[in-house]
Amino acid sequence: MSTVLVVDDSPIDRQLVIGLLKQGTDWTVTEASDGTVALESILQSPPDIVVTDLQMPGMTGLELLLAIRKKFSRIPVIVMTGRGTEEIAVEALHSGASSYVPKRALATTLVDTVQRVLVSCRDDRLRSNLMKCLSVRSESFVIENDVNLLLSLSRYVQHALADSWGLERTDHLRVGTALEEALLNALYHGNLGVSSKLKEEDHDAFYMQANQRKISAPWQERRVRVDVQVTSSEMVVIIKDEGEGFDPAALPDPTDAENIDRPCGRGVMLMRAFMDEVRYNARGNEVTLIRKRVRK
Repeated sequence: MSTVLVVDDSPIDRQLVIGLLKQGTDWTVTEASDGTVALESILQSPPDIVVTDLQMPGMTGLELLLAIRKKFSRIPVIVMTGRGTEEIAVEALHSGASSYVPKRALATTLVDTVQRVLVSCRDDRLRSNLMKCLSVRSESFVIENDVNLLLSLSRYVQHALADSWGLERTDHLRVGTALEEALLNALYHGNLGVSSKLKEEDHDAFYMQANQRKISAPWQERRVRVDVQVTSSEMVVIIKDEGEGFDPAALPDPTDAENIDRPCGRGVMLMRAFMDEVRYNARGNEVTLIRKRVRK
């Protein structure tokens, strides 16, 4: 049985919404007369979903949405819109509202909208719980010299890690930053062989040379190979390019005060800061990133 919290400062509108939600459903419907009361109610007994008006005195519906997203991020919010609130409704959707229902169409769309959001959230929770039961997730990719594909792979791995470990957004963004730096290094410095010194001297010339080499032999045919393995205790990502490699021992120490502002050391510093272990093969065309799971 799902619990729906209805928030509206108008007693008449609130009772209308409650009546519609109770018709033909087994939902438990609770109510709050404003945003402050709603937050207190959520703190005491979190509902499965919140349906709120946008225009309310004191805490507006948009402010309530933002507070819920900050403190109770797993609770979906549907906003009810009236005439004159269209711009606020768009802002609410951009701020994380799951859907909206025009007040003039409550009778025809409210129940269906709530039902769809509840089913979607339930499926997401089940999938998240299922992924937490995954013992080993292993995948391999061979990617052409395409920045967008490499960044898409980084986001894919972030979501895989978030699913498997229940990783907080900040943590999986940090993992993503380290992966992106390693992948872009494999592309620009590995496959395309563009010097980091050129980037320090002339940013535009660096990317101009990279773009030219993407469509020229022998660089055009090179690929980035990525192996990803996620277990219940650690993530291991191996990134290998087909470039000439380099001497890993010659890497400048990115934590040294003299090097910290140099563009060429930034990627290595971020990888080492956000990963538990970073190691290169002897040739320097393969890097292994390891992140241990921290259980709370």
